[in-house]
Amino acid sequence: MEITFSPEVVKYVNEVKKKNPQLLKRIHKQIQLFKVNQKHPSLRTHKLQGDLSNTWSITIERNIRMIYYFSSDKIVFFRMGTHDEVYKK
Repeated sequence: MEITFSPEVVKYVNEVKKKNPQLLKRIHKQIQLFKVNQKHPSLRTHKLQGDLSNTWSITIERNIRMIYYFSSDKIVFFRMGTHDEVYKK
């Protein structure tokens, strides 16, 4: 299954690249892990509810999340940030 990223996620990652190389490494590690096993325990994958029903979340770091949804034959990561940032919208 193909994995794509929204412009919002790409922008977030580009900012991380400039400010926090360690977090960037962790993002890459978690995405690679996701490609191999979407349910790996360190991802803490879970389905969301409420306004975000039909979407899923993975944990990048303790307080950093990425939210995605399934679209036809691909997975789209559309939001990334701290817990409060991704769930407030």
